[in-house]
Amino acid sequence: MSTASTVSTTYLELSQEGGGAHKFYEVTVDGQTVTVRYGRIGAAGQTQTTTFPTVEKARAAAAKKVGEKVRKGYAPAVQGQRAPRQVTRRQVSSAPSTARAVAPVLWRFRTGSAAFGIHVDDDRCWVGNQAGDVYTLDHEGAVLARFSLPDGVKCLVADDFWIYAGCDDGKVYDLSSKLPFAAYDIAADVDIFWLDIHEGVLDVSDRDGRLTVIDHEDEHQWSRRSQGEHAWMVRADDRAVYHGHHRGVTAYAPDGGGELWHTPTKGGVLFGWQEQDAVYAGTAHRVVQRLSKHTGAVEATYACDAPVYSCATSPGGRFVFAGDAASSVYCFDRDGRRLWKLGTGSGSALSMQYRDERLYLVTTDGSLVCVDASEAAISAAQQGTVPVVRDVKLAAALPTYAPATAAAAVSTVDRAPAGAVVVECVQESGRLRVHVVSDGYDSSWNVQFPRAIREPGARYVVDALHPAAGGFYRVRGDIRRLL
Repeated sequence: MSTASTVSTTYLELSQEGGGAHKFYEVTVDGQTVTVRYGRIGAAGQTQTTTFPTVEKARAAAAKKVGEKVRKGYAPAVQGQRAPRQVTRRQVSSAPSTARAVAPVLWRFRTGSAAFGIHVDDDRCWVGNQAGDVYTLDHEGAVLARFSLPDGVKCLVADDFWIYAGCDDGKVYDLSSKLPFAAYDIAADVDIFWLDIHEGVLDVSDRDGRLTVIDHEDEHQWSRRSQGEHAWMVRADDRAVYHGHHRGVTAYAPDGGGELWHTPTKGGVLFGWQEQDAVYAGTAHRVVQRLSKHTGAVEATYACDAPVYSCATSPGGRFVFAGDAASSVYCFDRDGRRLWKLGTGSGSALSMQYRDERLYLVTTDGSLVCVDASEAAISAAQQGTVPVVRDVKLAAALPTYAPATAAAAVSTVDRAPAGAVVVECVQESGRLRVHVVSDGYDSSWNVQFPRAIREPGARYVVDALHPAAGGFYRVRGDIRRLL
């Protein structure tokens, strides 16, 4: 305990051997204000600040918080003496393509660091890289905005209107509004490899082959240890969660009720994709395999010439695309017949997505590449005729957004604008929940809301709320504190 005038700080850590918890918890009392900071050792962590009526009540609240953590195994420590736990970054190699022709690339945007995250929707393209940058572009390559996240982006996933980035700091950020926020904070012993979100439920696959399922309130629901390690695939829908690892693909009931099926694959799974009735596993043994979601049976195999880092399909699985470790991209028909193989011109595709006769790749050299995948363009490319690649440049004054880490980072308003929605933070069963105050909503439902800016009794204004199937609301638009 250190004291400076009326300020006192207690710093605790919990670090377990064998890949267990590796977390810190810090409580600072400054007069009537108590500030709690917590997170993974070595990270900045999240901060919550509460003001009490008297100094005595503030000290009592702080002592209670410290006591609770000590009983859970936390102990006093010196900040900075214990090193952060090492984060696993995917080790990939990328050889030159052996294809005789190069893909018809329309445009290319270099992000500056190896990129794993991609999502393409009706309005824009998203790319996230290992430096923690997420850029949005329109379909013609104009850069619209940048999100600056605290750590490397493992993947980008969409759940209806919402876009999420899973990062090396163990957090999953909601990027759906101008102010990104940490929607989920993964346990310190989970080394994220990949994630998916379905109806607000987060599914996380990790280095040890575990599957961890977390609800919209960032609360653990269930977990399973699969037969294999290095789980680079997780996909989810109403019927199951599909978990791909070095021994194959395992399907689990969404409620944690148990294993539905397990299918060994030809090589360890390095990437996964899903359509309505099938999942696709790209493997280290140079194939993509299509598995029935109902039975797990292998329905088709798509043979490549090097380990498969990524795969995707056109709607309904009519065409199947794959990217390999040798900087090539492939297209197959539904039954497995190879239609073409072309070089990417920008390294190996670590992730990909097809949309409207275009194939979007993110690559080992950090590029987002837009390939014209129309029949005419591919035919011309096979004959050696390709368009001149347009290299996209950053705008001089690009809007940049960073996550909210404290309530002070949120703007304030005197009154709610017309059409806006008011929500309130309330204590409920020992947890700080958020409920809707405005008319026309179910006040018993929770609101998925940034933990870092929650304060007891505080009210916030949001642009809109949307109901989710699990019986909760999601925020759309900006968040402002109501004075």
